[in-house]
Amino acid sequence: MPEIKVVPLGAGQDVGRSCVIVTVGGKNIMFDCGMHMGFNDDRRFPDFSFINRGAPLTEFIDCVIITHFHLDHCGALPYMSELVGYEGPIYMTHPTKAICPLLLEDYRKITVEKKGETNFFTSQNIKDCMKKVVTVNLHQSVKVDDELEIKAYYAGHVLGAGMFLVRVGTQSVLYTGDYNMTPDRHLGAAWVDKCRPSLLITESTYATTIRDSKRCREKDFLKKIHDCVDKGGKVLIPVFALGRAQELCILLESYWERMNLKAPIYFSTGLTEKANNYYKLFITWTSQKIKKTFVQRNMFEFKHIKVFDSSYSDNPGAMVVFATPGMLHAGVSLHIFKKWAPDPQNMVIMPGYCVAGTVGHKILNGCRRLEFDNHPGIDVRMAVEYMSFSAHADAKGIMQLIQHCEPKNVLLVHGEDAKMDFLKKKIENEFNINCYKPANGETVTIETQANIPVDVSLSLLKKEAAKFSPDPKRPKYFQGTLVIQDNNMRLIHPTQAIEELKLKEHQIRFTSSIAVPNAGKTPSAMMQQLFTQIKDTLPERNIQLAADGSISAESVLIKVSDEYEEEDGPTLLVSWQLQDEDLGSQLMSILRSSFHTSSH
Repeated sequence: MPEIKVVPLGAGQDVGRSCVIVTVGGKNIMFDCGMHMGFNDDRRFPDFSFINRGAPLTEFIDCVIITHFHLDHCGALPYMSELVGYEGPIYMTHPTKAICPLLLEDYRKITVEKKGETNFFTSQNIKDCMKKVVTVNLHQSVKVDDELEIKAYYAGHVLGAGMFLVRVGTQSVLYTGDYNMTPDRHLGAAWVDKCRPSLLITESTYATTIRDSKRCREKDFLKKIHDCVDKGGKVLIPVFALGRAQELCILLESYWERMNLKAPIYFSTGLTEKANNYYKLFITWTSQKIKKTFVQRNMFEFKHIKVFDSSYSDNPGAMVVFATPGMLHAGVSLHIFKKWAPDPQNMVIMPGYCVAGTVGHKILNGCRRLEFDNHPGIDVRMAVEYMSFSAHADAKGIMQLIQHCEPKNVLLVHGEDAKMDFLKKKIENEFNINCYKPANGETVTIETQANIPVDVSLSLLKKEAAKFSPDPKRPKYFQGTLVIQDNNMRLIHPTQAIEELKLKEHQIRFTSSIAVPNAGKTPSAMMQQLFTQIKDTLPERNIQLAADGSISAESVLIKVSDEYEEEDGPTLLVSWQLQDEDLGSQLMSILRSSFHTSSH
């Protein structure tokens, strides 16, 4: 039986460092190649030695697919391709290719130039890596080679995010990356057709969460910010440069306009200006509302939100600052947090998931004293709020996707072990399919059914359909001739097969006999009586009585045997061709019941 093998090098029972190796139909595909926000040592990148044992990856991997530009999905890409060694194709969407190098360069600057780390990729490595990228349009089937085909679907989540369907022969794998099943202010909902993959690999970040009304959350978010700035406090909102940042900027911009508020709103500079330009450039990837209003007003040109300068963090008075990155693990957001944390008038709002090990995760779990390298400890007196504006699917969204695309098996990645357990049981109970949740480095082998595609001729379908009952729910069986030519299989009508293959048709007839008790009737009188009875029993059939006394119905022929003794009574011979086997059996039953006898 054919099988699919999956081994996560990252995101196995964990969030961060997404990297999943899938072997399907003899092809090895790497889905995503990310870094881990919670580590600053060798553990931040996937362990590629698991598959290559120190050799270049090119001979082990047929292609790499990056679902979107978040660093936990693409942060290790230049390291993998340039330092470990990979010369093959890297597939991603157009927006991902445009934005990926910006985030990678920013990540490199923070790690190398500010922290002074070595054994890291360079700016040139990023450029060389991006030369290997092949861009994919949505719903476009791309042939990697003669056997391996990939197709991208819209995933929501962030600009350019895609789900990827990989097909080799009759086996297929749908890998979701991160996705969102509900539309938001700036992006649409994820969509995939009913592809019925052999395996669905889905993220499970919010495996046990069903989110409340978005409108209530937005109202609460705006009220908390308004209350804080009214009292002269400063609000820090750590975000990643793309995605949630644009969503919350649009929300605050419209609220400030509506309420005529004067407190300044800032966004940490650099990445976001470029990011907003990409949103304008790739407007077709955004939500329906933004596309409709784009001609009158670009939603990404903000009137109230200004560029942040690092000196502003010391300014007196109220302000709101969006700062990157989103988990307070480095960069501008952490720098501002250290300054504002001791003041109880201030507030930090964490609008999304924080990986274990990050400052964001620590303060959300109640830590109020933080120690940093080369920095005195900080007492966190500012208000800490968590409000999920995450662009990930919740438990309901994951179940919706499974219901819609009808996979044969499901595998969970990008989630916490305990939460995955809950979702795994729910999926197995509700859909009666196998669900897996391998840890990093653990290989799962999934047996799949081999589907053999057969083309059915239209003429055969029409002829057979005429015999079917109109009930669409009842299974229907029909017969034809299977012709295998040039590795293609066709089911056609036997007559068409005989013509195409220039064969001589042979007729097979089945004959059965029935001994009739002597009732004193002549054979012709008996056949006349039988003819009337059969005609009355099967009025829809074309029943004929020939001059020689034989009865015919389709290819079925009933006649009296020439060899019989008068005192024993006549013997009836019933013969039919293969295609009229059912009718032959029906007529035999009628004759047996008429004479209360058995056949030979």
